[in-house]
Amino acid sequence: MALRVGVVGGGQLARMMVPAAVELGIDIRVLAEGPDMSAAIAATAEGDYHDADTVLAFARDVDVVTFDHEHVPQDVLRALVAAGVAVRPGPDALAVAQDKIVMRTRLTELGLPVPDWAAVHDPDELRAFLDAHGGRAVVKTARGGYDGKGVRVVTDPADVEDWFIALAESGSAQALLAEEFVPFTRELAQSVARRPSGEVVAWPLVETEQRDGVCAEVIAPAPDSAGRLADLAESIAVRIAEELDVTGVLAVELFQTGDERILINELAMRPHNTGHWSIDGATTSQFEQHLRAVLDLPLGATGTNAPVAVMVNVLGGPADGDLAARYPGALAAFPEAKYHFYGKAPRPGRKIGHVTVTGDDVDDVVYRARSAAAHFDD
Repeated sequence: MALRVGVVGGGQLARMMVPAAVELGIDIRVLAEGPDMSAAIAATAEGDYHDADTVLAFARDVDVVTFDHEHVPQDVLRALVAAGVAVRPGPDALAVAQDKIVMRTRLTELGLPVPDWAAVHDPDELRAFLDAHGGRAVVKTARGGYDGKGVRVVTDPADVEDWFIALAESGSAQALLAEEFVPFTRELAQSVARRPSGEVVAWPLVETEQRDGVCAEVIAPAPDSAGRLADLAESIAVRIAEELDVTGVLAVELFQTGDERILINELAMRPHNTGHWSIDGATTSQFEQHLRAVLDLPLGATGTNAPVAVMVNVLGGPADGDLAARYPGALAAFPEAKYHFYGKAPRPGRKIGHVTVTGDDVDDVVYRARSAAAHFDD
């Protein structure tokens, strides 16, 4: 009988697990939120992941449950565990990824490098934080933000007045996360994978470019990172994976500062946009590795297939017509590029796909990847 993996969530990450599962002969099943999700091609069920009965019914016939995102509520996760389902990553690990204040608290307890931060419950607390940090800070909602949503650079508590009002109206004891504004020189990301029996592997450190809070480009390996910087990033990610008992892929987003420090920005306990380059640029993609890891199978090699791999996201897509109309021009102009689309309708700012190019020279590969992706953007 084939190994069976159930993926909760029908987004593009679940979709990109499908080819890896097919190659390994894994029976992959997806609980999609609806019929128009990216992973509808592998959906065996539709339903609300907030509902424990729905998720339990989906999990009944799989060997392990994993996730397309971190938003499944804790009560649902713990109901799965109580029912004897293998949940990877588990509830305790996901609790850290689900709440940014919990994340900062745990990372601080572990002595890992993070920006200076505070949980602020009202405008007065935020004002005190601003006064202590040069009058500028990054404020984040503790839960639910992604791709730049739930993140604001502020100079006055009035900049997030609506968030404080929403917290007060919710009647909860939640707070906002205030962080020092880090004058970073570039953003990096380190991905690792860990299986329940303890084996951990790491991909090369990558450099990322964010636009309006959304990942736009990734260069692997990160230029000028060999040696101390790469070793430090890997040691941080491995420590997080081991201390938090993460199973599957873990992506750690990082800031590099002018004095060669690196600070942890965000965590993702699943395949991540900064690791998409690995589909075409690494011996083992993050999607195959995630399946191996959650099934507790030996992990694959993480070396690169070429000196440089560059991934460029297609953000938005054509303003008129559909993607298919752009295929002939793009494929003819850049036959060496690898194109990945997510079954999403074009929409301004939306990640609808990505392009990866590999080669020997960073500048040349960046140019070709950007040019190939540009065929699909207006």
